[in-house]
Amino acid sequence: MTVIQAALLGLLQGVAEFLPISSSGHLVLARALMNLKTVPELFDVILHVATLFVVIWVFRKRIGSLLVSLYRFIIRKSDESDRPNLILTLQLLGASILTAVIGLGISTLNVREDPGIVSALLIVTALILTATIRSRGNRSIEGIGWRRALIIGAAQGIGVFPGISRSGITIGTGMLSGMDRKAAGEFSFLLSLPAVGGAFLLSLKDAAELSSSVPTLSLIAGFAAALAAGYASLKLLLWLIADGRLWVFALYLLPAGIWGVIHFGL
Repeated sequence: MTVIQAALLGLLQGVAEFLPISSSGHLVLARALMNLKTVPELFDVILHVATLFVVIWVFRKRIGSLLVSLYRFIIRKSDESDRPNLILTLQLLGASILTAVIGLGISTLNVREDPGIVSALLIVTALILTATIRSRGNRSIEGIGWRRALIIGAAQGIGVFPGISRSGITIGTGMLSGMDRKAAGEFSFLLSLPAVGGAFLLSLKDAAELSSSVPTLSLIAGFAAALAAGYASLKLLLWLIADGRLWVFALYLLPAGIWGVIHFGL
């Protein structure tokens, strides 16, 4: 893998990780077009870690508040003001466990990263985003409730399919279940933290493979590109969510998916 190829994949990861167009699906298609057939899974995960840092930075105030409340609870100095944060933390944990169960279950199916199938799933993502056009929910993140939290966690588990956008299906599910647009977006990205972090830890067993198959400079280029593109993309997405225009990405995904099905076949 050349530095340019790694940077392009990182740029694509940074853009597609946050914009609801499926980063995993686009990486599959990009590798197919670049004839890269032996990129280790850990390389993809490291690109995800770059965008993970972006989420932590953008939502640092909320994350810091959750951690402070959790710490106060552990040392038994919490009070009633910590209750909403503690409940939200438990809901994120419960949703993450459900994500892991469903995601690991799907991974045992040995789903092929076939470009044609990925393209078809891009069309599915487009339909999910289109369904949010009439969403008028007003439920805040503090009032998400266990049912919504677990449903969104299950949706994130389904998002392991390449072509199904993780952010698209979780934000869309949140909005369609009655959540406020901003709350749906924030919960979606908070929920991504344990999922991506866990995937990174599980993939560390492939670290030797990564160092032997991807040059260090290429790895740095991919990481830096994902970091920069990810920050810009997340800021753009949050603005579009607040403006009620999540559906606009369907205008890209639908023709892209149709083209992919025609070009690669099913």
